[in-house]
Amino acid sequence: MITGGRGTLLRMGVLALLWGSSYLWIKLALNGLSPVQIAIARSVLGALVVVALCYFARLRLPNRPRIWGHLVVAAFFGNTLPFVLFGIGEQTVDSGVAGVLNATTPLWALLIGVLIGTERGMRPVRLVGLLLGFAGTLLIFAPWQRAGLASWGSVLILAAAASYAVAYTYIGRTLAGRGTPPLALCAAQLLVATGLTSLTLPMGGLDHIHPDGWTLVAVAVLGVLGTGAAYAINYRLIADEGPTNATTVGYLLPVVSVLLGAAFLGEDLNPRVIIGMLVVLVGVGMTRWRRKLPSPVLAEDTTGALAESR
Repeated sequence: MITGGRGTLLRMGVLALLWGSSYLWIKLALNGLSPVQIAIARSVLGALVVVALCYFARLRLPNRPRIWGHLVVAAFFGNTLPFVLFGIGEQTVDSGVAGVLNATTPLWALLIGVLIGTERGMRPVRLVGLLLGFAGTLLIFAPWQRAGLASWGSVLILAAAASYAVAYTYIGRTLAGRGTPPLALCAAQLLVATGLTSLTLPMGGLDHIHPDGWTLVAVAVLGVLGTGAAYAINYRLIADEGPTNATTVGYLLPVVSVLLGAAFLGEDLNPRVIIGMLVVLVGVGMTRWRRKLPSPVLAEDTTGALAESR
């Protein structure tokens, strides 16, 4: 069975809606802002939201230098790098396809876990799922066709998905479950991300902007909901479920991004991309498969019955 209690499934559903719509907001924001400007805006707005939540919850930010050192790594791979890469990538890639490619994040997380030894004793069904997921990604890229999606934009988006996986793994190993409230860690990470992203200003952040109403709305939603609220929920998921399980939300994103891209941007996905998306989703689902263990009560009853039969 696929693990996850009701609370976890609810958070994943909300997170899928918030992050799945992010690709639409990025595409709209690109009409008036550069990728770097979008990355900085969403980092600043997200940080303000989560810091405000910490203030009202009377939570203090971490005070140990070692934690802030870990947060620099987490912010770079979890915010600065992917935020910029998604903005650049979506200049040439449809928002729906961006969501499909980001669905590979759980696959990258599982692969990283295997390489560093945190995912041991992987059963054949999970291995097949891993291979199937990457086969679906290959089908989406279609490098054997001249009209395939193997462009720099799609490669950058795939790199952003891998970067998220690195951040998930790193947070799970160094920050989550170490005594600091998840919301405080999230606020600190977004503050660090704001500082790191500001360093990219010379790479297009100082360009003249042409914002219209939709651009401002898109950036506001992307920063307040898609970054601030979403990352607060995400940190809670990592703390409760672990980094690999938390990335499972990634396979819900393509459904949201594809539907929104088609409905609001008129994006047309060809059958090959749709089939590739389904293959990726099946592969990710297989990697999250777990055998259903007997409940303690059932195990106790079974043991008692065996004892009585003797």
